[in-house]
Amino acid sequence: MNNDIKNILSNSNKDIDNQQLMDYLSKHASEADIHDLEQSMVEDEFLNDAVEGLQEIEPAKNLELYVEQLNKELQKQLTKTKKRRDKHRIKDKPYAIFAIMLILLLAIVCYIVWKKSSRHLPAVHPVTATVQTKTLHTPDSLHKKSS
Repeated sequence: MNNDIKNILSNSNKDIDNQQLMDYLSKHASEADIHDLEQSMVEDEFLNDAVEGLQEIEPAKNLELYVEQLNKELQKQLTKTKKRRDKHRIKDKPYAIFAIMLILLLAIVCYIVWKKSSRHLPAVHPVTATVQTKTLHTPDSLHKKSS
């Protein structure tokens, strides 16, 4: 995985990099850099809120530790997500593919057998079929005939 993705401040703003931000917060930046950063903060509300939030952290030394910790946590979360995504790939599951192919093959074979067996059954056409009725002879009907 690309290390640029793991660094939380690398893609936050293209005009300012991590070192400029750290120098500004620790008051080691030049006047020109300070002016440029403050101009960027006026133009970008998100950057302004981020700098204000970072200024609230008391010792500037802890800021670097927080950034490192956030980068490590982000790296863990990204690798965990990547592992979960890789786990669900079909190409890594040959038994699942084999089972699906087998079921499809069995379904096709069953369909072909069913079609062939239905051809051999005699067809009954409603027009040509005649209904034969038989007269049932019951003892009462025989008595009536003889009388």
